[in-house]
Amino acid sequence: MTTADDRAYPGNGVDGPAPRFEGLRALFINATLKRSPEPSNTDGLVRISARIMREHGVQVEEIRAADHEIATGVWPDMTEHGWDTDAWPPIYRQVAAADILVLAGPIWLGDNSSVMKRVIERLYSCSGLLNEHGQYAYYGRVGGCLITGNEDGVKHCAMNVLYSLQHLGFTIPPQADAGWIGPAGPGPSYLDPGSGGPENDFTTRNTTFMTYNLLHLASMLRDAGGVPAYGNRRSEWDAGCAPDQDNPEHR
Repeated sequence: MTTADDRAYPGNGVDGPAPRFEGLRALFINATLKRSPEPSNTDGLVRISARIMREHGVQVEEIRAADHEIATGVWPDMTEHGWDTDAWPPIYRQVAAADILVLAGPIWLGDNSSVMKRVIERLYSCSGLLNEHGQYAYYGRVGGCLITGNEDGVKHCAMNVLYSLQHLGFTIPPQADAGWIGPAGPGPSYLDPGSGGPENDFTTRNTTFMTYNLLHLASMLRDAGGVPAYGNRRSEWDAGCAPDQDNPEHR
């Protein structure tokens, strides 16, 4: 009987050398409230995941959203809607060039930061754009998230981020989130001396599993040419050619 471990998926690294993922590109957006160069605890988890990716040949970029003047709104370029400046269009070009997007951020009042919410809103602003197959723009890309804090809310924040990403068209692999949380109430943050965060086996394990799952799924989607386009093409639907519906004008 053939088991999953016996099957010859070339990227599983079970019976051979560690897989390589050259050609894949990953983007981490850190939604900390802190501007550079102020230390960000969320960067501590980002570094673990980004290091693994780089060691396997992935081109990795990191953005701290608070360093950029991202306008509020739900249009691709808010300078066309009354804002003097908007840093989102060049950031979106980095998103569009990436096979993997990881949103990372802190917990405030049990929820995602205001910066995280703005990033997701601006991702939404571009979700109506189409790819070369006529699908929504984020099809064929995978998403994950990293959450840090010293108060409850890791799973709540992760659910919000991952739901948002899949709703916009990203594909979410198994165990696509990881987080660290200190003692409830005021206390040490992830990178504070003596916090135990960097040494926490549960957090490091989940971050590692998330990273490899993102890499494997992104590689599989790339090799398959993305998500199959039958039945999910917005361009076809708008033209009156909805699948499985008779329309003599578009046969």
